[in-house]
Amino acid sequence: PSHHTKRGTPTMGGIVFIVGSLVGYFVGSYTGGTPPTISGLLVIWMMVGLGAVGFIDDYMKVRQQRSLGLSGWRKVVGQIAVAVPFAILALNFPNAWGETPASPYISFFRDIPALSFMALGAVIGWILYLIWVSFMAVAWSNATNLTDGLDGLATGAGIFTVSAYSLVTFWQFQQRCHTSALVDAYASACYPTRDPMGLTIIAASFVGALVGFLWWNAPKAKVFMGDVGSMSIGGVVVAMAVLSRTEILAIIIAGVFIIGPGSVILQRYYFKATGGKRLFLMSPFHHHLEMRGWPEITIVVRMWIIAGMLAVTGVALFYVAWLAAL
Repeated sequence: PSHHTKRGTPTMGGIVFIVGSLVGYFVGSYTGGTPPTISGLLVIWMMVGLGAVGFIDDYMKVRQQRSLGLSGWRKVVGQIAVAVPFAILALNFPNAWGETPASPYISFFRDIPALSFMALGAVIGWILYLIWVSFMAVAWSNATNLTDGLDGLATGAGIFTVSAYSLVTFWQFQQRCHTSALVDAYASACYPTRDPMGLTIIAASFVGALVGFLWWNAPKAKVFMGDVGSMSIGGVVVAMAVLSRTEILAIIIAGVFIIGPGSVILQRYYFKATGGKRLFLMSPFHHHLEMRGWPEITIVVRMWIIAGMLAVTGVALFYVAWLAAL
């Protein structure tokens, strides 16, 4: 489509908003009187770790002057290598009330008691838990990577998605268990999330850094985020979903990132099933719209609108679930 005219645009701009997020988090934590927490540091681990996998991919592309960097499987191995330590650490470090950053449950609006990995025993439970977290890390980081196909698209989508998580975690902070500020009538619906304010601060810092980056990344982009940026967004999404106990809800909150990979999967299966026919002119879906003649800015803004609607819907459902738990 239009991307042949964009060669020469600087890439790896994601490094800028990763550094900006780190500065924002540590300054916000210390000035706010809440020193860095294990939960906040785990989000940073996923952001920086998956960003590093993307950086290696970008560096290989730039160094070799070609569009292919890391092979698909090497990229997946790198993503799993980041996710496994995160998952292990997240089930440790209990606070005074025994709350760990993550839990051995699959979660929707909060943990689902019937879906405990440890119900099958500690060994099998740990294996299933590590597979689950690794799957989410690979899925979300590749989804955000695929979405980064038009100027400003992934940046704007990331702003809406992570903003929603800053609201979710701030509400969890307001309604956290084991606090004297909790109204007795609301105690039955409290959240056992560890360090919700730490999660809020890193989410808000990341959003602020993305907003600053969008100034230069909006159409027509002066700089691209590169895989280092798109994968770091995926890292933040999966970390926030796991640590806020909203893993399934993330499908709604971050749903805009599913459109791209979803269209690729549909295209592939439709092509095989029909013996060579294509469902879309090109996949991911935003390139199909380009081939249909849509201006890039129109596609990007409408995707932002979808991202905003999904993020608001996710937050609203989260609040309704809290009301239902009262």
